[in-house]
Amino acid sequence: MFKKLLLIVGLLTIMLMSCTPKHSEILVAKYGDDQIQMDEFEKAYAKNVGSLDVAKKDSVDKLKDFLDLYSVYKMKLKDAASRGFDKDSATTDELESYRKTIGASYYLENELYEKGIKDLYNKRSEELRISHLLIRTDTLSVVEAEKKCEDIIDRVNKGEKFEDLVKLYTDDKFSKDKGGDIYYITAGTIIPEFEDAAYSTPVGTVNPTPVKTKYGYHIIKVTNKMKRIPQIKASHILIRTQDNEGKPDSVGKLKLTKELLARIKGGEDFGKLASEYSDDPGSKTKNGELGYFARRQMVQSFDEAAFNLKVGEVSDIVESRFGYHIIKLLDKKQYPSYEDEKKQVRELYEKTRKNSDRDNLVKSLSEEMGYVLYENGLKSIVVQDTFNAALSSNYWESDYRNLVKDTDLFEINKVKYSLDDLVESNIKNDKNIGKKINQQLVRSLVKTFKDNKVIELKASKVLAKNDSFTSLMNEYKNGIYIFKLQEEEVWSKMDLDSSKINSLYEQTKKNYVFPDQAEFLEIFSRKDSLINEYYTQLQSGEDFENLAKKKTERIKFKTKAGNQGMVEISKSELGKQAFSLDNIGDYSKVFKYSNGWSIVKLLNKIESREKTFAEARAEVTSKFQDMESLRLEKEYKTKLEKTYNPKLFYDELKNAYKAN
Repeated sequence: MFKKLLLIVGLLTIMLMSCTPKHSEILVAKYGDDQIQMDEFEKAYAKNVGSLDVAKKDSVDKLKDFLDLYSVYKMKLKDAASRGFDKDSATTDELESYRKTIGASYYLENELYEKGIKDLYNKRSEELRISHLLIRTDTLSVVEAEKKCEDIIDRVNKGEKFEDLVKLYTDDKFSKDKGGDIYYITAGTIIPEFEDAAYSTPVGTVNPTPVKTKYGYHIIKVTNKMKRIPQIKASHILIRTQDNEGKPDSVGKLKLTKELLARIKGGEDFGKLASEYSDDPGSKTKNGELGYFARRQMVQSFDEAAFNLKVGEVSDIVESRFGYHIIKLLDKKQYPSYEDEKKQVRELYEKTRKNSDRDNLVKSLSEEMGYVLYENGLKSIVVQDTFNAALSSNYWESDYRNLVKDTDLFEINKVKYSLDDLVESNIKNDKNIGKKINQQLVRSLVKTFKDNKVIELKASKVLAKNDSFTSLMNEYKNGIYIFKLQEEEVWSKMDLDSSKINSLYEQTKKNYVFPDQAEFLEIFSRKDSLINEYYTQLQSGEDFENLAKKKTERIKFKTKAGNQGMVEISKSELGKQAFSLDNIGDYSKVFKYSNGWSIVKLLNKIESREKTFAEARAEVTSKFQDMESLRLEKEYKTKLEKTYNPKLFYDELKNAYKAN
C-alpha cells in the first residue's frame, strides 16, 4: 500500500509540474487572440530602463505602470496590422531604404569597426622596440626600391647582420648610426601598414616582406616586446654639467651627482635633496616630482631608465643632453580594461585606422563580388563635350541622356549599372549637383557608388540572420506604424478652432503674464575703492553712460556703456536692484554683487501684467494642442480596449526576474 501511495503522489507531482508554465511562458497580459508572456515583458522592461540590473531592482508598482503602457503599445501594433500598414507601398519603401542605409552602417560598426577597435586595444597592451631599414622611393622607382629591400632581406636570412646592413643602405639618417633603432612604438601611433607588419613579426626576427608606406619601403626588425605601462610617475634630481658661470664642468658635476646618489642610498630623503640640489626649476619646488608621463615623452636615456625601474626604486646616474639625472619611480599605471579605455581607443582608431580598414574591406568585397569597370563604356559617355551635360534634374530630359542611357559602365555581382544609376544616386547630393559630366567626375561617382554598393550587398547577406539587426529593424518598423496611427487617430482629428482656443484663454489667462522687467546700465568694479570713487563722480554730475564706457570692468558690456538690455528681474539680481528704483534715470547706491561691486541706472521698467489673447495666442494654442492630444489619445485607447478587451495579470509581476 505504501508503495502504491508513493506512486500516486509521484504521478500527481508530475501532473502538477506539467500544468505549471515555465517562467518565460507565464502570462502577464492578453488582448484579442494575442498575449504577452513573461519573457517578452522582462526584455521590454529591461530595455526601457536601460539594463537588466536596474530592472531587477525596480518595484512591482513600476512594473505595473509599464505593463499598462506596453499592453497599449501592443494593441496599437495589432491595430496597425489590421489596417494593412504592412502592405502600404510608401511604408515598405521607407523601410527598405532604411534597411539598406542602416544595414551598411550596422555592418561596418559591428563587423569591422568594433573588431578593429578591440584589435587595436589588444595590440596597445604591448609595446615593441623596432629597428628598420628605409629605402626611399624619391630617387629609386617603386620596383627598384622593393627589389633592393628583397635583396637585403635575403642577405639577412643568409647570416649577415641587420644592423651592419642598416649602416650601409638605410635612407633614414636619424636611425642609421643606431642600427636602425627607432625605440619603442605603440599601436595607434604609427602608420597602419607599418604597425601591422611590426606586430606580426616575432621578436628577434626581420619581417620577410618589405613594407611600403608614403616614405618608401621599410625592412622591419622587432628587437623586444613587453607588456605596456601606459604611464609612470617619477621624481628626479637634475645636475646640469655647467658651473655657476655657465662653463662646462662635467667632472665636478658628476662628482656631486655621485655624492647625492650615495646619500640617497644611505637613507637620506630623496625629495629633500631634490629641493636643495636639483637644477630643474619646474620640479625642484615639488621635491623633484615630474607627475605622470607616457613612453617617449622624455629624452630616450631618461625614458629607458625610468620605465625599467620598480616602484620605489632609485636609478643609477643617467646622462642626457640636459645633464646628470637620478630618478626615483613613484608609481606605475596598469593598462586599463577595455570598457574603461574603449572611448579613447575608438577616437584613436577613427583617426588612424578606420579609413584604411574600410578601404581594405571594399577592395576585398569588390573582388568577392566580381566588380568590373567597363573602360570603353566610360570613355564613350564622357567624350560628348558638345552637349555640355551636367549632373542635375535636367539630365533626365536631355539629349545627352538619350544618347548614353543604354551604355553600361560597370557590373557588381553580374548586375550592370549605367550613368542613369549614378545620376539617380547623386541627384540629391548638393556636393555634386551642377558639376559637368566628365571622366574625372564619372570615375569618382563610380567609385563612391561601387564602394557603397558592395558594402550594402554584403551587409544584406550577413545581417539576414542577425537577430540584433532584425530586432532593430522591427523596432523601426513599429515606430513607423505608431507614427502613422498617431497621425490618423490624433493629429489629423485635431481641430484648432479659434473660438475654443479663445475660450481656453479666458479660463486660464491668469497663467499668461509678462513678468516684471527692467532695462538698465551698470558700472562694475572688482575693487570697492574704485566703485566708490565712481559713485562720487556720479554725484558730482558725471554722465553715467560715459563713465560706464570708460570704467566698467565687464569687457563685453564696455562698448554698450554697461547696457544689459531688458531682463526679467526674477532671473537677475542686477535687474531686481534696477527695478527697485523709483524713477527712470535714477541710479542706485553701491552694492556688492558677484565678485565685485556695482551701480545700476534705470532706463525703463515694465511691471507685470496679464497678456492679451494676441500676445498669449502661441502659448495658449500649444496648451490647447496638448489637451486635445491627450483627449484624442484617450479616445483611441478606449476604442482599442473595446476592440481587444485586454486583461492584465498584475499579480504575476511579483515573479518577474525571479526565474531559477
